Amino acid sequence: MAATNVSIVAQLSVRRGREAVEFYKQAFGAVEVYRVGGADDNPAVVSQLAVGDATFWVADESPEHANVSPESVGGGTVRMLLVVNDPDAAVARAKAAGATEVYPVGEEHGWRLGRIADPYGHHWEVGKPLGPWPPVHKAPPYFSD
Repeated sequence: MAATNVSIVAQLSVRRGREAVEFYKQAFGAVEVYRVGGADDNPAVVSQLAVGDATFWVADESPEHANVSPESVGGGTVRMLLVVNDPDAAVARAKAAGATEVYPVGEEHGWRLGRIADPYGHHWEVGKPLGPWPPVHKAPPYFSD
């Protein structure tokens, strides 16, 4: 069965959703594509954000629907990977907006990569591959009789 137009898009559950949307705009240069709620008469927000060609959603947590934030469960189980041309500048911008450095930008595993935690408990690796990606791996030799 061939799939067309398939994508996987993250939705981050957060506390203080309106604040989080503004953080991602400032930290990553995100643009808000779509929004439901987030007004004084309906404070809970569901917002689709875009950074370049990549999109993700941000929504206020709603435990009654099994959507909880890392702050509610004591940490997250998923890391986001933001691929950019200049990881050093991107991490500096995110830190200036309120992110916390988990580890500084450096080179490892064929990437220039650093890690930050946003104010809502989500961890982001920010980096770029240092060569063609994915790398070309030679298949292991097959045994013959």
